[in-house]
Parts: sequence; structure tokens; C-alpha cells
Amino acid sequence: MLNLFQKSMTGLSDEDLMDKVCGGDERALEEIYQRYSQPLLRYFYRMLWQDQSKAEDFLHDLFIKIMEKKVQFDSGRKYSTWMYSIAHNMCKNEYRKQAFRSSTQHSFNDNGNIDELITLQLDHTSFHQTLEDLLTKEGEEARTLFVLRHELDMSVAEISEVIYCPEGTVKSRLFYLKKKLALALEHYKVVLEK
Repeated sequence: MLNLFQKSMTGLSDEDLMDKVCGGDERALEEIYQRYSQPLLRYFYRMLWQDQSKAEDFLHDLFIKIMEKKVQFDSGRKYSTWMYSIAHNMCKNEYRKQAFRSSTQHSFNDNGNIDELITLQLDHTSFHQTLEDLLTKEGEEARTLFVLRHELDMSVAEISEVIYCPEGTVKSRLFYLKKKLALALEHYKVVLEK
């Protein structure tokens, strides 16, 4: 009997599942968790300095927030966009905390040159490390745009909703980020698509 019920849950849209969650149906939340836990874990992992433990904690906290904010969900809005907006805000708050901690513990040297990062070996691992360093240097917004567009394959419209920014601004920021990254990574002969 449980398998029959689970099949009926898997056929529901995310928005229908959220309606059930709002009605107190925990199995609907379990279905949402099954659908989104792995992509969200990857998102948090990439956004939070590749810290697996922190990513898992944030995933757990996100689903608590979803339960706390379930009545705020607008069924006219796409569920995944709403959920990633919450995740995005959690990451922004963490960046602020980290920046505050860093500013009180260390003095920054902002004279670093991106070209110095390109002196690593030209292999797959060093490319990803260099990309990671560049995204860190560019800041939270650049990392968010990159991860949402190139790793989660979100459209410009979806990104616009997640970060509460006009589509034209998102396109412009993606264009300039792509240009900066392509220039800084040209030694790797990588063509960034999209």
C-alpha cells in the first residue's frame, strides 16, 4: 500500500506537494526532499567553500526553513525558484558572517593579481582550483551567478527570480563574469559555453 501512495506522490508537481505540506502532509515534504536534496547539497557545497559538513548542515537548515515558511509560499510562483531563493539568502548570510570574522581576524591584501593564479599546472584539478579561486575573489554574487547558471543550469529568468534582480541585469552580469573568467582562464584553452 505504501508503494501505491508513493507513486501517487511522485506524480504530483512541486507546487501541489507544497499545498500538501501546508496541509500538514509530511510525506509530501519527504517527496520534495527526495527530488531536491542532492541538487541542493551540490549547490551548498559549491557555494560554501566546498565544505561538505557545512553543506549538509545548510541542507538540513533549509528544510527546517521551508517548514517554517511554508505558509509564505505563493502557489503562483515556481516552487524550485522559491526554494533556491531561500538557499541563496542563507548563503548570503553566511558570506556576511565570514566577512565579518575575517575582517576582525585578518588584514586583507587586495593587491593580488588574477594572472598569478594561472601559474599552476595545466590539468583538470588545477583548472577547477583556479576557477574556484577566481570565483572567491569575484565574490558571493559572481559565485551565485556561476553556480546557478552553469552548474544548476537555471535560465536567466529563474536566476532573476532567485536573486531578486531584473533579467537584463542578470544577463549583463553573466556576460561580464563570463568575459572575466574566460580572460583569466585563457591559458587553459577553455571555452565557457552558454
